[in-house]
Amino acid sequence: MVEKAQFSTHLYHPKFWLLWFAVGLARLTLLLPLKWQMKLGSTFGLLAMKLAGSRVNTARRNLELCFPQMSEAERETLLRRNFQETGKAIFDTINAWWWNNDKVQKHMQIKGQEHVEQTLAAGQGVILFAVHCLPLEMGARIFGQFQPGVGVYRPHNNPVMEYLQVKGRLRSNKALVPKRDLRQMVRCLRNPDVIWYTADQDFGRSSAVFIPLFAVPDAATITGGTTLAKLGKAKVLPFFAERNADDTGYNIEIQAPLDNFPGENEVEDAKRGNGIVEQLISRNPAQYMWLHRRFKTRPNESDPSLY
Repeated sequence: MVEKAQFSTHLYHPKFWLLWFAVGLARLTLLLPLKWQMKLGSTFGLLAMKLAGSRVNTARRNLELCFPQMSEAERETLLRRNFQETGKAIFDTINAWWWNNDKVQKHMQIKGQEHVEQTLAAGQGVILFAVHCLPLEMGARIFGQFQPGVGVYRPHNNPVMEYLQVKGRLRSNKALVPKRDLRQMVRCLRNPDVIWYTADQDFGRSSAVFIPLFAVPDAATITGGTTLAKLGKAKVLPFFAERNADDTGYNIEIQAPLDNFPGENEVEDAKRGNGIVEQLISRNPAQYMWLHRRFKTRPNESDPSLY
């Protein structure tokens, strides 16, 4: 468990100077009003769309696979909006890591925090079932304004970025746990405490079942939610975060705990989880991270790639 960002003078090595310069520029943008940041982010996103060919193709293919009922023109419009929202997410992260609490509270709305409070008061841990929405960093920071929890994260390979993300995320979290440390997650839930959990990405064939997601009949889906809820004796609460339509702030909503979860069958639990993933994404599909190759793992290794 990581409870403090570890700084060393090695982080000032010349090979990191360019990165530190970029960090300095990023922090200067904190002087801009939020709506100006978002306009700048939208421009960055459209520029990235012209330069990041492979990522554009991945996002376009994901939309085609998930929403075949849309016309090509509708999907292209959604794709363009998605890249604009992706550019804005740069500033979501900057704000989440460096805004003070007063500024966070000025730009946030929370709904459903009573579900978290009631679950913890009953002596049960809380698993926030989230998806990789683009403002998720700010969603975690906002959640921490009333109930700091434990973040599950992937340690960064770059030591400067690892220091920055740990320091930034601990502004709203009690601690961070590497995503493969199941034992520590269970210990936190039995404390009881709050952790984030996502099951909307392709983590490969290990511990995965192939079940429907949107219009894809066989998406590789992890079943860790069942295991975590059972071992941690915890409740699962769907968690949603979004940026306002007018770019003036952020909203998060925590839904009531799922009834009868986990059930008797982990495959049925995973199907139920994918239904929640669909519901959360559908609330604001332009603000979802479509750049991930969600359907790269096929049921059989001989099956042709969907990409």
